[in-house]
This record gives sequence, C-alpha cells and structure tokens, in this order.
Amino acid sequence: MSFKHRLIIAIVTLTIRFLRATIRWQYLGSNVRPENTPCIISCWHARLLLMPFLLGKWQGPLIISDHKDGELIATVFAKFGIQASRGSSSKNGAKALLDVIRLAKQGLSPGITPDGPRGPVQIVKPGVAQISGKSNIPVVPVCYASSRYWRLSSWDRFYIPKPFCNGVVVVGEPLFINESESINDFTKRIQRGMDKAQQQADTFFQTGLS
Repeated sequence: MSFKHRLIIAIVTLTIRFLRATIRWQYLGSNVRPENTPCIISCWHARLLLMPFLLGKWQGPLIISDHKDGELIATVFAKFGIQASRGSSSKNGAKALLDVIRLAKQGLSPGITPDGPRGPVQIVKPGVAQISGKSNIPVVPVCYASSRYWRLSSWDRFYIPKPFCNGVVVVGEPLFINESESINDFTKRIQRGMDKAQQQADTFFQTGLS
C-alpha cells in the first residue's frame, strides 16, 4: 500500500474517532441492535462514515466493493473491528453474496449499502433482499443525521457530520420477507423503509424535536 493510501487511512480513522468524541448522539426507532439480534444493517452509501461505532458492538461483515476505494474503506473499518466481505453488484457480487449469506447463517449481522458502490443514489438494489431471504434474518434500515454537516461533491454527495453538534440515529423496524413475497416486492418494501428512516433523520433537526 502506498504512502498516500496509508495517509488517507490514518486521516479518515482519526476523523471518525474525533467525530465520535465530539458529537452527542440520540436514537429513534426500534431497539434492535446487531449484537443482540442477528440482522442485516442497511444504510445508504453516503452515510457510511460513522457506522463503525453507531450500532453498539457490531462486527460486520460489511459488503465492500473490490475497487481501490473499497480497499481503503475495508482497511479503515478493520481498525474498528469490523470485517469486510469484498465484492459488489458490478464485480465479484455473487461471491460476496454467498459469503455474507454463510456468515449471516452463523449468527453475524451483515452490513450493506444497497445503493453502492456506484449508485443509482439512494435506490435499493435486490442484493439485500436476497441475503435476507436466503439467511432468514431481517433487514434493518439505519440512517443518521446531524444538526450541522458537510456534503461532498461525490456521486452520492457523501455526508460528513461536523464536530461539536448533535446527531440522531434512526433505526427502522426489522423487515422480514413474507412467504409469498417476491424479491422484487421485498426490495420495494426495503426501499420504503430506507426512505422513511432517512426522512426521519434528515428532518429531525428541522422540526424542533431535538
């Protein structure tokens, strides 16, 4: 790994630790936590930065793409004890899917960015529904927001909370696939759950609830 990549990893890791120490978080929604209830953590690609510490003792695996950016993300998350399963919808996706299904059946709680790694932004792809259906564990939509933040100019407008502010984590209700439900219909239902969690998080500091 080049010096540039090692420097980026160090900066991102320190940024995550700094934001963890300086933001006051509160939680809304269900009480589901991956260390107590095996589930599939589903969050948008843009909100990935702070996921290593927002859900208790979550250890992954997190599905991360095989491109160079994915390697950086995997290395950063490993520093927080979260393992990675490398692959995406565009590369080695089938292998990653099988690996995560196997780990989910062992009682772990996989994490997935259902619109990653390249979009379309905030559109759920069917992989998360397939993992849930094959492993028989629920999908839990998760989204965080903060009272002050930056948005980058990346394809997903990556979200970075500013330090010394308030934050909210919305944990949606667990979503199980119904016996007669198709993967396509379940994917649409997960989309609605993701949209609801994001709306609750993004409007929290605009409605006076904070």
